[in-house]
Amino acid sequence: MTGPGQAPRRARRPYVERLVQVLSARDWAIIDTVNRVRLASGLQLEQLHFRNLGARSRSVMRWRVLKRLTDARVLIALERRVGTAHHGSAKLCYGLDSAGERLVRLQSNRESLAASVRRPRIPGERFVAHTLAVTELYVTLVEQARLGQFVLEEFQAEAAAYWPNGLGGWVKPDAFIRLSRAGVTDYWWYEADLATESLPTIRSKLLAYLDFANRGQLGPDGIVPRVLIGVPTTKRQAAVQFVTQSLPKPADAMFVVAEMSEVAQVMESELIK
Repeated sequence: MTGPGQAPRRARRPYVERLVQVLSARDWAIIDTVNRVRLASGLQLEQLHFRNLGARSRSVMRWRVLKRLTDARVLIALERRVGTAHHGSAKLCYGLDSAGERLVRLQSNRESLAASVRRPRIPGERFVAHTLAVTELYVTLVEQARLGQFVLEEFQAEAAAYWPNGLGGWVKPDAFIRLSRAGVTDYWWYEADLATESLPTIRSKLLAYLDFANRGQLGPDGIVPRVLIGVPTTKRQAAVQFVTQSLPKPADAMFVVAEMSEVAQVMESELIK
């Protein structure tokens, strides 16, 4: 991509039109990923979009490309502290900046370039951690799909995954996933539990899914997806499983609890049963 010139304070129509002319296929793919998942770390974007490069050049090229897109106001870089105060490391994650938002709207024909777009607000630590956890599942599923384990037909995150509950509200999973293999298709709603919410709160969320199913409501493609709850530790897994086991039917068939590092493997194993 040849630079469109110094980014203006506001991403107005002429500037965004020039960006459209110079963005590469990889630039657009990065924009699509960040738009899909809302936030992605530099490492996550490297795994998705720079895997064809050698190990020595991969991180350098990723840094150059993401800096260029950040300078162009396509992406906004957020620096967050990961780990303890003494042993944490500063890492960047990326969301769409105002020019990126307008590019997405232009690409999807949802809005004209004349419409105004505000710069995104800086999210809190809890939101960032939760969103990156969902993004990590997306990265892992894409990598497994590349290996031919299954076809990742759909991955929708946050608001794109919400589904009408039949009562004027919404079922609000963190993600909706559709996987297929050998003529079999599985549907999942995913809940990323970082152990920041109380178990009664988790129970209330799961009861909302049960109520949806027991009222005969249907999800995407006329299917009620199963609900997979990803947790950070085996201790939390046992605690959430205790909650699911105390719930009425069809909780035993509807809910699966797994450590986040194993969620994609669980989805794959369920697909081939």
